[in-house]
Amino acid sequence: MTVLPRGAPTAADRLLSVLAAFDHEHPALSLTDISRRAGLTLTTAHRLVGALTEWGALERDESGVYHVGLRLWEVAALAPRGLALRQIALPYLEDLYEATHENVQLAVRDGRDVVYIEWLSGRSAVGVHIRIGARWPLHATGVGLALLAHGEPGFQEEYCAGGLASFTSYTITDPGRLRRVLAEVRRSGIAVSDRQITEDALSVAAPVRGADGTVAAAVSIVVPHADAQVPVLAPAVRVAARGISRALGWRPERA
Repeated sequence: MTVLPRGAPTAADRLLSVLAAFDHEHPALSLTDISRRAGLTLTTAHRLVGALTEWGALERDESGVYHVGLRLWEVAALAPRGLALRQIALPYLEDLYEATHENVQLAVRDGRDVVYIEWLSGRSAVGVHIRIGARWPLHATGVGLALLAHGEPGFQEEYCAGGLASFTSYTITDPGRLRRVLAEVRRSGIAVSDRQITEDALSVAAPVRGADGTVAAAVSIVVPHADAQVPVLAPAVRVAARGISRALGWRPERA
């Protein structure tokens, strides 16, 4: 049996590199583009793309350009933190939208990032750089702060020590300040991200708990910074988060 050198890509690695070539900035790629972005020879890319297309993971349009296929959507629908969670949460997200008419978001944590699994667009013109499947660092968003604040203490320390990306002059980049913010999130049950991604937006978020009581997701609304009234918005976000948590099987401890 041949033993691959340490770090040598396996067949699975190559297949995954083809899928990883697609992202929100590159949703449609030619075979040459896939080869270049995946770091594969054109011959290898052609073989792997053919196999993925036959299975349905990729689709080829009339111009010869490839897109992510519906088969992947079918598989992703089985993820408990994806569409299943979204379907349970959607009625509460819609209620929150009707109560505020602002941008409403649902997100989960994946490593050091927050991943958005639902977004209802509000009527305001606030700039929201979000789409379903988008990722942002945890410390720079309301939902991210809510998720990070309830993560394992060791992970929080590792995150704070890992370097904090800056997007505006208001982004939290000091580890000590971030630790204080996370402590306040745990105390109040609400996370506020003020102008951290764009200088016109403020986010108010709350954690969503699963049946075992651990934080499984976070819900938020994003409003124009100039009109933000956190004391008014926070109760509505809490109600939505609590409703989703109960729908997931969580029961608060009785005093």
